[in-house]
This record gives sequence, structure tokens and C-alpha cells, in this order.
Amino acid sequence: MEFAPPEHLVRAQRATAPGWLDDLPALAARTAERWRLTPERVIAPGGRTSMTVLVRTADGVPAVLKLTAPGRSAPLEDAALRTWDGLGAVRPLRLDADAGALLLERLSPATSLRSLADAKATLEAVSVLRRLWVAPVAGHPFPDVAELTGAQTELMRSAVPHEAAPLVEAALTARAGLLAGAPEAVLLHGDFRQGAVLAAATDRAHWLAVGPDPLVGERAYDLARLVRDRLHDLVASPGAAAATRRRVTRLAGSVELDPERLRGWALFRAVAAAARAYAAKRDGAAEHLLEFATWL
Repeated sequence: MEFAPPEHLVRAQRATAPGWLDDLPALAARTAERWRLTPERVIAPGGRTSMTVLVRTADGVPAVLKLTAPGRSAPLEDAALRTWDGLGAVRPLRLDADAGALLLERLSPATSLRSLADAKATLEAVSVLRRLWVAPVAGHPFPDVAELTGAQTELMRSAVPHEAAPLVEAALTARAGLLAGAPEAVLLHGDFRQGAVLAAATDRAHWLAVGPDPLVGERAYDLARLVRDRLHDLVASPGAAAATRRRVTRLAGSVELDPERLRGWALFRAVAAAARAYAAKRDGAAEHLLEFATWL
């Protein structure tokens, strides 16, 4: 079959990883042959950082082949998934670190929490997150929140337009204060949102997380990405600022967190995401993220 990368992935990686994109169909074919997989179809539209292919193993078991773009760590993802061992997350089956390839159990790629009403989706999302927040094992390979966010600060200052500099400084100040008094260190999903939780045809749970970008830190950092879920709907709705603040309070209360810590990380993560969007020439998305940041 043809392993053509989805256009969504091509647009996201064309500027930064053109060589990887060119080799991706051959890489997928080689991996499928080596692992004795029968490919069915490429999932579209897919994500911005990986191509996923529905496959069957040599034993006929449905699975998913995931090929990650440069800059993403398949070994870290595999390590996190093996730590969770199917509790709250998809199970890993195989890893090729050099190829950036993962073989995963198959969930229902067309059905995520975004198919539910927002209130119900949020409840289910928090339930999944609670299962993922476990103590990291000794000698774990995961970066911590301070390390990851520290690497983002230069881009925040350089990519965000000058007129939004006060928001950048507010986000960096919030980060400094939060790191000075971090209350805990648990394993985090790192990119948790409703679209990263899929329906599961298993007896373990109705919903399981996929696509972690794992790190270690406080729970408020993970929950902060969920605060801005369905951002386009939020931007278009009346009273968006008040709704955002209510969402912070509600989410913090659902897991007994200090809402100010959640607000601070939501601010930092929104501005950091805006910087990445500006750097990728996605100015419209960046402007929505900065608008969201002002509501916090």
C-alpha cells in the first residue's frame, strides 16, 4: 500500500524535517516488513509530529504503527507507556528507537473525548489523568518541568511580537514562582488534552491516553493544557474570559489543586505554545493562544 504522509503532518514538518518526510513512506514500508505487519491504512488527518498506520501483526492482532518526527522521543514515550502498563494509557508492543517507531495496541482512532459534550469529556479526562500521575521509578529517563520549560524561554522572547512582551514576562514570572515552590514530582503525560484520549476496545477502561510527551513535575502542569481545550469554541463564545476562569477553578477543585498554580501554568503553557505557533508561521493559532492568556 501507499504510505503517503497526511497533509496535516506535511504542513507541520515541511520546514523543519523535509528529509524525514521524504523518507517516511520507505521507512514505514521497511518497518512493516521487518516487524511482519500487514498495513491497512494511514490515519488522517493525524497529528503534527507523527504518522500512524493501522496494521495487523503476524498473528492477526490489530495494532498501530507510529513513526515519530525528529525532535520527538519514541524511547521516552515507550518508557512512559511501559511505566503505566496499560493503566490509563495505551499499551506499547514494540520499539525501534533508531527509526523512531512504536508498535501500539489499537484503540479507536476515530473516537476521542472530543466526541463528547465538553462537561462530560472533562470529567472523563480528569479520571484518566488521575491514573497516569504515578511516582517515577528511580533512575527514570524523563526530563523535569524545570528543564523542559527552561528550554522554551528563549523562543518565547524571540518569536512573540514585541507588543505582547508583557504577556511573555508575566508567563516567565509565573514559571519562576511556580518552580520555586513545586509541591510534588509525579510522572506527567506532558501533552494531555481531550484529543489525546481515545475510546478503548479493552476490558481495562472505556478511555485511554495516547501520545505522551512525558516528563516529571507537578500535576498542575499537566492539567494546564486541558484548561485551553476546544480553544476555537471558547474564542467564539460570549463571556470567554469568565468561562476560562471558571474552568480553572473547576479543574483545580476536581483534583484538589491550588487554582493559582493551575492558572500560572496555564498562562505559561499558552504563551509558550503561541511562541511555537509563531515560529511555525501559524500566526492565527498564535494570536488565539495569546488572547486566551489574557483571560487568565
